Amino acid sequence: MSKSKLNTQIDTSALSKKIKQWGSELGFQQVGISDIDLSEYEPKMLDWLKKGFHGEMSYMASHGTKRSRPAELLPGTISLVSVRLDYLPPDAAFAATLEQPTQAFISRYALGRDYHKVIRNKLKKMGQMIEKELNLDHLAFRPFVDSAPVLERPIAEKAGLGWIGKHTLTINKEAGSWFFLGELFLPIALETDTPAENECGTCVACITTCPTQAIVEPYVVDGRKCISYLTIELKDSIPEQYRKAMGNRIYGCDDCQLICPWNRYAELSTEPDFLPRSQLHPVSLLELWQWQEPHFLKVTEGSPIRRIGFECWMRNIAVALGNAPFSLEVVEQLTNKLTLISDMVDEHIHWALEQQKQKANNEGVDSRKLKRLIKAIKVGLPRDA
Repeated sequence: MSKSKLNTQIDTSALSKKIKQWGSELGFQQVGISDIDLSEYEPKMLDWLKKGFHGEMSYMASHGTKRSRPAELLPGTISLVSVRLDYLPPDAAFAATLEQPTQAFISRYALGRDYHKVIRNKLKKMGQMIEKELNLDHLAFRPFVDSAPVLERPIAEKAGLGWIGKHTLTINKEAGSWFFLGELFLPIALETDTPAENECGTCVACITTCPTQAIVEPYVVDGRKCISYLTIELKDSIPEQYRKAMGNRIYGCDDCQLICPWNRYAELSTEPDFLPRSQLHPVSLLELWQWQEPHFLKVTEGSPIRRIGFECWMRNIAVALGNAPFSLEVVEQLTNKLTLISDMVDEHIHWALEQQKQKANNEGVDSRKLKRLIKAIKVGLPRDA
């Protein structure tokens, strides 16, 4: 059946309502529909790329205008279904973790199963439901979840799921911002929803609380400064000027969401896959520092954390240990890992050891004794040598 003939035979109102009903049955908290005209957002996207705010995320620029022109990404696309899936876990313990510098802080979205797989599977089922409803053997739909050139936040805004906040995340006035987004591209015309209105007002809490001042102006984030970028996307050494600001954040950063007043309305997730894994939360930095790569791969199987790899994982923990209070155990454990992983990790270990020495000096610890300890560990001599 041709696309034009298919669209003339569809009751778009009835189908749009059924898609939202199916979305609810599949576990989504919200479903919205938009057209494919994202021209309003394209200039801002291109300007952001031109300024280099994407850093080493070359994939952000490699697809050109496919991000803002859905039909270039999937020819024949007419409508976009945008979905929301809440992920805030019970007992998130934000403050309890951030205020304990010896504990590891992992962005709350990454404590459970990889959201890409969870949402993609649900969207695939939704597409199959539409196929069945239309009595088609094949419908050229395609699900997307933060893994292709898609402007998911503008799409969500147009579909009425929420507005793009000053921290560039999507905010829903009834659910805050603790949620994932996903999209289903469809070659059929559907009834579209009313775009969400921006209700950030004069609030600048997210801008002022950002540890690295990555939100360089309202609605613009310099990704190169963002702790999420530094700990997840960046594969090289973390610039020294941002290391202290990282604190104990070893994977991502939730500060701009924590401070957002709209998140007082956030609901806890009902998705079992997003429950925190016990080996990731709560957990101390030194416990994670003991992991070997096989254990890292085992614990992070099916987790978004695995994609950064063991080297970057240890790099991030080294920085956090440098930011931890002075401890002879921390000094010993850092030194024990020298030369065992990579030159890049060694560079961060040396930085962390220097931070520990500075703290020891501030606390009046005998710096000569500390240096002897480090030297002894390096060469395997008795500790009292």
